Amino acid sequence: MVKVGVVGYGVIGQRLADGVSLQKDMELIGVADVAPTLAVRALKEKGMPYDLYIAIPENKELFDKAGIPVSGTLEDLVQKVDIILDATSAGVGAKNKELYKKYNKKAIFQGGEKNDVADVFFHGYANYEKGVGKQFLKLTSCNTTGLIRAVDCLDREIGIEKVAITIVRRVADPGDYHRGLTNALQVDKAPSHQAVDLMMIMPHINATGILIHTPVTHGHIITVVATPKKDVTREEALELFSRHPRIRVVRIADGFLGNAALFRYARDLGNPRGDMYEIAVFEETVVKSGRDIMFAINIPQEAVVIPETMDGIRAAMLMQTDRLEAVSLTNKYLGMGKWMEK
Repeated sequence: MVKVGVVGYGVIGQRLADGVSLQKDMELIGVADVAPTLAVRALKEKGMPYDLYIAIPENKELFDKAGIPVSGTLEDLVQKVDIILDATSAGVGAKNKELYKKYNKKAIFQGGEKNDVADVFFHGYANYEKGVGKQFLKLTSCNTTGLIRAVDCLDREIGIEKVAITIVRRVADPGDYHRGLTNALQVDKAPSHQAVDLMMIMPHINATGILIHTPVTHGHIITVVATPKKDVTREEALELFSRHPRIRVVRIADGFLGNAALFRYARDLGNPRGDMYEIAVFEETVVKSGRDIMFAINIPQEAVVIPETMDGIRAAMLMQTDRLEAVSLTNKYLGMGKWMEK
């Protein structure tokens, strides 16, 4: 049993803790945060299913006043685990890295950190082998994680020369207020970092893209135009997507009209917090333009990186050295691909 700690109990950290708890060959030792946030208060109200550690010891009085029990400091947690999943705000992870190095611990950082924080920029399906045995890994962002899943799915079967993407990006997570309330779209300069990041993971593919911020909170939608190395039919592309356990093929005709429909469907399934680990390909958007394949995918930004982070633990800790064995175990324990068995 690999012992895991989660630092930063926010949007991603909560889900990482749950994800680790579902893995039958991992043990969650505890989570750490800096203050009695709403997520931490909810943890207490749920009966403290996870031990809590304080990232800033000077804040202990705040936890005491809130009646929230703590099991020690962040430094205590680091000493008890084999690997840390750092889900802190951008820049904090780089500072925490010094503590992890002090105790010679492995760590996985989320997409908000700069790439130089880690030895490997990691994706479970696309470059698992590069993370095997490494001390520090960094995950791709939510958009990039889902994008690479879809492109890698096609690339491994038919080869992809280049992709051009347009990202319609939610501007904030549910419950966030710091970005303000807007009635506008904002365009970023090209190429978007997701296209650049894809090429870092998959250097044999030429990628570019445009990103548009939208005043919504549930999910991103990415349109992709992919140029395959050999011609493939629309039906063949759909078949490849449908066989991937981290990709759902959904139909607009069935009511999957967009991001909100998928979020509601996840809640109707009874998924905690309305989470969905899979990206979705909208079947009716898969079309051909000459040899190019065009399609649209939905990215559930709060949970999509959880499977790839579990893959990262497996790679860094040498739990599995074979890519397919590793991702299959992650999928099994997270319950991914069950709809394929129906």
